[in-house]
Amino acid sequence: MTDLTPEIGPDGRQRPRFGEYATPEEQRARIQVPDVTAALESGVAPATAAAPPASAEPAAAAASGPVARKPRTADRIATALLLAFGLFNVLTSVPALLDYAGYLEVFLGSFGVDQSLADPGSGAAWGFSAAAVLIGGWVVTALISLRSLRRGRLTFWIPLVGGLVFNTISAVLMIVPIMNDPALWSALQRALLG
Repeated sequence: MTDLTPEIGPDGRQRPRFGEYATPEEQRARIQVPDVTAALESGVAPATAAAPPASAEPAAAAASGPVARKPRTADRIATALLLAFGLFNVLTSVPALLDYAGYLEVFLGSFGVDQSLADPGSGAAWGFSAAAVLIGGWVVTALISLRSLRRGRLTFWIPLVGGLVFNTISAVLMIVPIMNDPALWSALQRALLG
């Protein structure tokens, strides 16, 4: 007989396998665990069993299921502060980006350029696009950060990278109308390069 085929007893029923119907005493005798009940009743501490040797394969232990990670308080605080700073940046930048003519006047004035776009209305779509990128970028960054926090991963870097990427894209969108106006682009280059 193999271990997989059930053995039938004299009464016609299957005989127990693997300790299914064994009493606790029979189970202890089979697995050689000391009876702690008598020791506890007498007030004597049971002899401690030696710890099993550590597994040489930690991957096998990790494969049993996901391990809960300790929450990183400093990381959570840093992530929340960076997301709050990013939201403040978006909320204060969007009105300026939607008024591209006013934004461009202030931007060029800071470099001492007294010129404007040949077609002032051409920059409005670029300003709207830059604002949409900032808003969408902040939302995507916040969602990815929250998902990472829930999984217990190190997260503070996500708002930093998101801010860098989406602000760079927004800045490129804002400079396109200036680069498309040759006279304005030349005046800005002269002001920057002296």
